[in-house]
Amino acid sequence: MGKWDRDGRRGSGCSASLSKMKVTLSALDTFESSFTPLVVIELVQDVKEETKEWLKNRIIAKKKDGGAQLLFRPLLNKYEKETLENQNLYLVGASRLRLLLGAEAVGLVKECNDNTMRAFTYGTRHNFKGFDDDNDDFLTMAECQFIIKHELENLRARDEKMIPGYPQAKLYPGKSLLRRLLTSGIIIQVFPLHDNEALKKLEDSWYTRFTLKYQPVDSIRGYFGETIALYFGFLEYFTFALIPMAVIGLPYYMFVWEDYDKYVIFASFNLIWSTVILEVWKRGCANMTYRWGTLVMKRQFEEPRPGFHGVLGINSVTGREEPLYPSYKRQLRIYLVSLPFVCLCLYFSLYVMMIYFDMEAWALELHEDSGSEWTSVLLYVPSIIYAIVIEIMNRLYRYAAEFLTSWENHRLESAYQNHLVLKVLVFNFLNCFASLFYIAFVLRDMKLLRQSLATLLITSQILNQIVESLLPYWLQRKHHVQVKRKVQALKADIDATLYEQVVLEKEMGTYLGTFDDYLELFLQFGYVSLFSCVYPLAAAFAVLNNFTEVNSDALKMCRVFKRPFSEPSASIGVWQGSNWNITQWMITRPSPLQC
Repeated sequence: MGKWDRDGRRGSGCSASLSKMKVTLSALDTFESSFTPLVVIELVQDVKEETKEWLKNRIIAKKKDGGAQLLFRPLLNKYEKETLENQNLYLVGASRLRLLLGAEAVGLVKECNDNTMRAFTYGTRHNFKGFDDDNDDFLTMAECQFIIKHELENLRARDEKMIPGYPQAKLYPGKSLLRRLLTSGIIIQVFPLHDNEALKKLEDSWYTRFTLKYQPVDSIRGYFGETIALYFGFLEYFTFALIPMAVIGLPYYMFVWEDYDKYVIFASFNLIWSTVILEVWKRGCANMTYRWGTLVMKRQFEEPRPGFHGVLGINSVTGREEPLYPSYKRQLRIYLVSLPFVCLCLYFSLYVMMIYFDMEAWALELHEDSGSEWTSVLLYVPSIIYAIVIEIMNRLYRYAAEFLTSWENHRLESAYQNHLVLKVLVFNFLNCFASLFYIAFVLRDMKLLRQSLATLLITSQILNQIVESLLPYWLQRKHHVQVKRKVQALKADIDATLYEQVVLEKEMGTYLGTFDDYLELFLQFGYVSLFSCVYPLAAAFAVLNNFTEVNSDALKMCRVFKRPFSEPSASIGVWQGSNWNITQWMITRPSPLQC
């Protein structure tokens, strides 16, 4: 984690003398004048002074008084606020001792000297590998930021009935203050800061040098946390798992192109391959997460999600006062509104598909009448247009699905995610694969199937690379130049490096999680496992795409988006379960070559 004090001094909470005696939270100092900022809180520009003071006092107050007992200061002092913008940016940190006690509170699991994995406790800290009273690197920076986020989220209302200065923002005992401030628009965002030195080292070992090598998954985990590390670990594993399919597919493509009986053998290999790679991944994933300590980490009690609303009442399980919403109302919304809307979208997707086939028929008829070279190129135009339309429809539907799932008012974030994944998966699966199934089982045109599959696969991969990485990176570079010019023009005596970093990062896009990344891999898995028996080069194109995807996603994480908070994970979540089984089930259906 490097130095804890910007001026090279250690905070008073980290002194060796304190660490050698029995320490309680009340012994911590929350008024250190200088500390390493880990998290930034941005308040709305016209926030009231009494709200600022109340929030500050709750963050720095001792735990016994209902505070988070963290370190807190504004980015700018009074003089700097008179000459600069961004007056409502605040830095949050913690002393080393506070973070160690926080690690115990959240249940972080670390490796002991006897090579076992156990939940960290401050009282037995010397039993853990790598711990030393003078060593600041026992906790990774990602873990420190996760601890601070946990403490901020667990700031709860006590006897307050409303947020000071905002009588419309009601509070009740036990309500998370951070979530209420976010939903009320008083806090704009909370995000962890990058460590530029550590980030540069990670980039050098990760993607800046284009060489064929394994990804530094452990280093990614140390900087971004387990959830991001597992995604890149799975991306790397899936890419290498595709290589045998690509190697076998090349001779099939070159030598037995029209011998459909031999493609049945390839389809059988597809079935075995798709099952084996998923089972092998589960074992490798368990090995990684056990080594990281998240496999045996106790799950935290899941709080109601920020957008959940209802009539205030007493939860019969927890005994806490919180919003209550009848389950039957949620079911009515799902079955009477969400389900018909999804079915309507599926119908519209099929309608667009039939327009695509009309375009294909028109292009084929034009080519047969003319026979020229430009009409042979025109044969690919309907597939390219359809591929672009599919991407647009997928993205528009995603917004609608998020709105509907939020409107259904699910209490827990896990329930919200499960319903969202189901909606998006069903539509994306039909939208991307319906035309291919129609060609295979209704039209039975293998030439058109190969052409459509190749065009859809390649076009979608190119579009994803541009939209997800290249375009955001270009926009971010433009903004970076503008911020640098503003900072260089300042005559105020400020820490320009820190100011520039915070202002730059606050304008970066927010990384919304690995959902879209896994969805892209899921669809790629479907293209390869379901249809590579007809177009054996599908696996080869997927391998080429994934080698560039590793670098573009790494660039996206390091330079395009804000640093996400670390989230302990024991697996790749819902994607490790039933979602991949959809394609596995489809593979066991009769092949178009067998019909």
